[in-house]
Amino acid sequence: MATIRHIFLTDPMQLAAPALVFAVTLIAGWVVRGVILRALRGWTSRTGSGGRFLGETLSGPLLIWTLILALHLAIQFSHLPAAAIGWGANALFVLWIVSLTIVCMRAVGNLVRVYGAQIPGALAVTTLTQNLAQIAVAILWALVALAHFHVSIAPILTALGVGGLAVALALQDTLSNLFGGFYVAVAGQVRVGDYIRLNTGEEGYVADIGWRSTTLRALANNIVIVPNAKLAQANVTNFYLPEKRMSASVQVGVGYDCDPDRIESILAEIGKQGAGEIPGMLAEPAPSAAFDPGFGESALTFTLNYQVAEFAHQFSVRNELRKRILRRFRQEGIAIPFPTRTVHLNGPKSET
Repeated sequence: MATIRHIFLTDPMQLAAPALVFAVTLIAGWVVRGVILRALRGWTSRTGSGGRFLGETLSGPLLIWTLILALHLAIQFSHLPAAAIGWGANALFVLWIVSLTIVCMRAVGNLVRVYGAQIPGALAVTTLTQNLAQIAVAILWALVALAHFHVSIAPILTALGVGGLAVALALQDTLSNLFGGFYVAVAGQVRVGDYIRLNTGEEGYVADIGWRSTTLRALANNIVIVPNAKLAQANVTNFYLPEKRMSASVQVGVGYDCDPDRIESILAEIGKQGAGEIPGMLAEPAPSAAFDPGFGESALTFTLNYQVAEFAHQFSVRNELRKRILRRFRQEGIAIPFPTRTVHLNGPKSET
């Protein structure tokens, strides 16, 4: 600051060239920024949302980079001492690396979120995978900065190795959840959007897989949080693998005086008609009726088997089928018997 004050008091014209370079660079950068953002908006209008997140990511940083470039060129054209120019260049380089790292982390996170699911063989798009991609970018740019300042990373790696052992011992539960979540994401047997049920009773749609836990959204629209380590060790039923459609059934009992063949025919007819009318019920494979489980205490029990598009559809389909079966049985005069039980009372024998 003393040198700049001295130049301003003795020969202020020495500051004219750096100020002019700063202004010209700033104006040129502003124009280039406008061209880039306009091109990204045009790309977005042609391809949908392809360039929208890039425009949102680069809008602010482009101004910062323009300012950094303008300051760098102004310093280079100034008459400051070489040491001051070197310190200024290093400070601007660190600022540029930090801003570029933040921009790249945001861009990579958005790319994983938008296009990750479209890449064959890629990891599932979760909070965990987005964070891992962003950490990889941060480490890469940190290595670039260290290389610029000729800092050897061997001592840093040695210190991290010794300190990492202590951290691993202190954070065993946290690390077990972290690696459990990574295993779940890599295995691909539990994916975001799947409906799963754990052997401990928790069930719901997989909303996200994070560092510590996996979030499930239950059918009641509640959130169930399961630690990743527990999920990795649990017996899991995935109702979306190998495909979403699944079998479901509805049971009904009729009187012992009914003809089993007739009941099977009526139930099959109701099922085939419902497959073309009830949302979520599939026509292929065709619904079928069976005399199963068969002989009950007070009724002959039949089962109508059918396929639904996904797990959540079985409840609404079963509800509609029950109403159709009841209406059809009433039309056909088929009675659904109430449970009956015969009780014999044995009193004391009367003496004669």
